[in-house]
Amino acid sequence: MNGMNGMKPSAKSELFMQWGYAMYRYRKRVLAVWIVLFAGAAILAGQVPALLKDDGFTPKGSESDKGFHLLQEKLGVPPSSLQLVYDGDGKDLTTEKAKASIAKSLEPLKSLPYVDTWAFVESPRKESARAAEIQAVNVALKLEVEKVLEKYGEIQARLTPPPGMNVYMGGAPALLADMQKASKNDIAKAEMIGLPIALIVLLIIFGTLTAALLPLIVGVASLTATLGITYFIARQVALSNFLPNMVTMLGLAVGIDYALFMVSRFREELRAGREIPDAVAVTCRMAGRSIFFSGIAVLIGLCGMLFVDLSFFRSLCLGGILVVTISVLAANTLLPALLGMLGRHVNSLRVLPKAWSERGTTHFWERTAYFVMRHPVALALVLTAALTAMMLPIRGMQLSTPSGDVLPPQYGARQAGDLAGQAFDERELNPLQVLATAPEGAWDATSVGRLRAYIASVKATGGVKGVRSVLDGFPGLSDEQAASVLSEPSLSSPGAGKTGSARDSVLIRVVPESDPDDRATDALVRSLRGLDRQGLDVHMTGGPAYRLDMLDRIQDKLPVVIMFVLGVTFIVLLLAFRSLLLPLKAVLMNVLSLGASIGAVVLVFQHGFLAELMRVTSTGYVSATVPIVIFCVVFGISMDYEVFLISRIAEEYDRTGDNERSTAEGMMKTGSLITSAAFILIVVVGTFIFTDIEIMKALGLGLALAVLIDATVVRVLLVPALMKLLGRLNWWAPGWLRPHGPREGSDPLL
Repeated sequence: MNGMNGMKPSAKSELFMQWGYAMYRYRKRVLAVWIVLFAGAAILAGQVPALLKDDGFTPKGSESDKGFHLLQEKLGVPPSSLQLVYDGDGKDLTTEKAKASIAKSLEPLKSLPYVDTWAFVESPRKESARAAEIQAVNVALKLEVEKVLEKYGEIQARLTPPPGMNVYMGGAPALLADMQKASKNDIAKAEMIGLPIALIVLLIIFGTLTAALLPLIVGVASLTATLGITYFIARQVALSNFLPNMVTMLGLAVGIDYALFMVSRFREELRAGREIPDAVAVTCRMAGRSIFFSGIAVLIGLCGMLFVDLSFFRSLCLGGILVVTISVLAANTLLPALLGMLGRHVNSLRVLPKAWSERGTTHFWERTAYFVMRHPVALALVLTAALTAMMLPIRGMQLSTPSGDVLPPQYGARQAGDLAGQAFDERELNPLQVLATAPEGAWDATSVGRLRAYIASVKATGGVKGVRSVLDGFPGLSDEQAASVLSEPSLSSPGAGKTGSARDSVLIRVVPESDPDDRATDALVRSLRGLDRQGLDVHMTGGPAYRLDMLDRIQDKLPVVIMFVLGVTFIVLLLAFRSLLLPLKAVLMNVLSLGASIGAVVLVFQHGFLAELMRVTSTGYVSATVPIVIFCVVFGISMDYEVFLISRIAEEYDRTGDNERSTAEGMMKTGSLITSAAFILIVVVGTFIFTDIEIMKALGLGLALAVLIDATVVRVLLVPALMKLLGRLNWWAPGWLRPHGPREGSDPLL
């Protein structure tokens, strides 16, 4: 990313250079546009979390999703519900007196027009004194979950526990409401922690307050503009409430990184004696063009998430694409305009002695490269073995769907779930729900016979603890007699779903022997779905079925995601480097750094290693979404650094033909900048480890570790070692890849 003086610029370079002159010429207008955009977006950005009413994990169109909607249609099951969990703090809440007190306190809530019914949870209790101190009430609502969120404040205002009790709201609406709150808190916390630390790092890099503030301005402007645009999209499309966190994480990290490259290059051109317009133009030609293609690299990785048919991934992909695109745009418009206006004042307000900031580390990188190339075999073997060892925990990785565990204990939805788990058998609270419909329509003896045969096969399936249905009420009746009972108006009217049957359908509740998120329960769901359905129309839903359908969607598409990202990355690098082995080596090294970081996430979140230090609740599993997001995001960012480094090595090799000298020169000229950029990204992303939502903690840890490994072990040690070992083979490519003969002294892609 240093100058290429004396080299003939390509047509693309000339385009970016003319762009730089245009940005300088219209700098005041460009800045005015950005000020207006920022002001408008800032007003809307704070409203975005409240508009995001989708957790993003519902496998829409799956059997479990269709089954849930059929339960509403056929049996009148309410579209949403809340679970109110009461803590007696030493009092026995199972007594009739305590239950009457709770029922009386619910009178204001029952008067709300959208409250359907309520009932005490009758599931079997655990055998402990603590279980008796906890009571739970299910409140059925007539609203979809998204609408409940709009009424959530009103519900909370009507909910007052009896004296001596505490009450916590659980269920899907409560979890979403708390996640919205946590999302806003996380964004504020990440900015409060990350921005000051990033400013300190930038002050150390640049030595002046003016230069250090520019990347922060670009990062915050990119983030704010993205959230402003998201406001309008979220009003039309259901988006995951994790989107703002992803936008904040990527926007600050990538926006600051890109601006760092631009400001560094501009200061370098000023030191070389260029006039301000020329310095801006050359900065756009070199650093601006690099940022443009780097943005494309990150977008390729993000697009991998689109293959998984879940709103969570589509939302994160949308947010990521928006913020990266706007970051590239800001770096190539807002920043050149600011640099053109500041000129040499970019070096004003010095906070560190000039000698400190200008004392380079070029000799360190050169010496390191030569040291590594003197011991390439030993270092390559040791480092590869170490990274491979860090990947070993992946073999035992347990994937599961997020629940209340994604929130820290101080949130009501998390407390409700924890208390309910202490008092009740979770298997009873989260049964499989099977809707069986007779194709004949009205009840007759044939339909009852089919139902009884199907229920018998369910009971005989291994892993089933219990099966309940309306047919349990008359075991001694014949099929004809049971059909006559089921045809009674009290059981076949539209509102009869509360009894578990209506018209031609029966709800069968299946309680598994294993916990709802256990692999044995997954196997049970698959077994039940494979049973002979006896001519009935059967849909299986409920928590365990939803969980399995979501996991299947992720795991089925995981190979496609990996092949897409690896394949497109390889092709882009193949065209960039005009070499067959360099892109292959880059892809394999990225896999090593990514695998090592995901292995660390497994150790912390699944096995609890250092969990207390990071204020993490070890759940015994890794959220199924985390590995894919880490893979897609980090692969693009890692390719950034790979291209920055290898491009400079390729440029030197074009000039000298000396593989070792080119490697050392490339390290010397890019090492400090790449390390600084990576460190800032680690700081910004790493702040999410200290936020509230467990998924974002895992992403923060995984992304920070992956970039740390990539920018240190891989770039500093493995790259020069493998460059030495492969020698001239690094630069071999088939003839069709070099239409103009051997490597020419023209600009590399970046």
